[in-house]
Amino acid sequence: MSTSAESASQRPLRVAIVGAGPAGVYAADILTKSNEVKGGDFEVSIDLFEAYPAPYGLIRYGVAPDHPRIKGIVNALHKVLDRGDIRFLGNVTYGRDLTLHDFRSFYDAVIFSTGAIKDADLDIPGIDLEGSFGAADFVSWYDGHPDVPRDWPLDAKEIAVIGNGNVALDVARMLVKHADELLVTEIPDNVYRGLKNSPVTDVHVFGRRGPAQVKFTPLELRELSHARDVDIVLYPEDFEFDEASDEAIRTNNQIKTMVNTLTNWLVEEHAEAEEPSSRRLHLHFLHSPVEIYDDGGSGKVAGIKFERMQLDGTGHVKGTGEFIDYPVQAVYRAIGYHGSPLDELEYDAKRGVIPNEGGRVLDAEGEPVPGIYATGWIKRGPVGLIGHTKGDALETIGFLLEDRLTLPPAKNPDPQAIIDLLEERGIEYTTWEGWNKLNAHEAALGAAWSESTAADGVVRERIKVVPREEMIAISRP
Repeated sequence: MSTSAESASQRPLRVAIVGAGPAGVYAADILTKSNEVKGGDFEVSIDLFEAYPAPYGLIRYGVAPDHPRIKGIVNALHKVLDRGDIRFLGNVTYGRDLTLHDFRSFYDAVIFSTGAIKDADLDIPGIDLEGSFGAADFVSWYDGHPDVPRDWPLDAKEIAVIGNGNVALDVARMLVKHADELLVTEIPDNVYRGLKNSPVTDVHVFGRRGPAQVKFTPLELRELSHARDVDIVLYPEDFEFDEASDEAIRTNNQIKTMVNTLTNWLVEEHAEAEEPSSRRLHLHFLHSPVEIYDDGGSGKVAGIKFERMQLDGTGHVKGTGEFIDYPVQAVYRAIGYHGSPLDELEYDAKRGVIPNEGGRVLDAEGEPVPGIYATGWIKRGPVGLIGHTKGDALETIGFLLEDRLTLPPAKNPDPQAIIDLLEERGIEYTTWEGWNKLNAHEAALGAAWSESTAADGVVRERIKVVPREEMIAISRP
């Protein structure tokens, strides 16, 4: 058992990564493929820890199940972990099952890639009324997160979604889409039943700025139009463009594509078939939320008040003093995610990140903590798409490689030692082999469902298992 930097250099560098979403998997992959490792400068031994029994993090528990590109990302992550040179250890929670002291004892370096799973706060009156929800909680529910309740209150006919990013559109689409359309996804049965019985007729999506300032992507926008029996409703008064908007449309192809799509929908709206759809998705711009209110002290959401905004020439907005009320029975805030603090590490509560410089984690004095790193949303905040996570991991791994000769060596670097500790503490950890068993089980559930309802012509590739205890039972040897 090595205790010195000299002997540490004669064995594989032991690295723990906490969080097995895209950020953690990319970091592991980049480290194993680095020139230093491939060139034989040193060997590396990586353990990838995950709080859930299954891998993939936000891809499994934070993205709408009907996204066509999810499968490609999952396949890419699967290929990395299936190579066998990165060990997956699931159902292990940092701060509860293992402490920072534990990690320091068994690893030379620790990379935190725990992401951001909580909703950013919206400080307006009525935000705590019954029927007011954070989008992140709803996303966790419809994605079958093992640690959230199985039921969700879906009793509203009219719903407001606050936000103009991809999550807001995901939430709106899941609320307004007919549940039968989701059967081709891995949607859990309890989620299907809940959405199937929803009485919703109208979902309103509100953004503070104009159509040229939205934060969602063209793909997200196009997916809205694919929902069957759902009309998209837009409002001419919301289509205001200032000098900055015009410049953005001229110089940014993505913005140009989205504005063109929206304006085309606006023009085509009245040329739709005579038979109106049973559900409507309303897209509103230049609306700033002011208050959520109840009905005579009932404590339940009855409506939401907005101030009309106008563009100020720079692409930003200012209030007009005009207020509009919308009767709704539920409000979902989708204004961003926020990272959570981690035991024994500094935390920037305002930004929801671990303080760091390029991925080197900092202490209370702003000095790098030897051997401790961060990547992904817990490093830079919940901004950017999944693809941005690769560049982020590249930076963090670059600094780890730079530091590798001065890392504080693990007291007990034997790969079996951490397994012995988990077993000694009675932690029911899961493995990559266990995930392959769970993966096959979920696919079998889908196949059985498809066979039993063959007359419907719906093929389900898989059905997600929700209860944590069931996931563990299937995954464990």
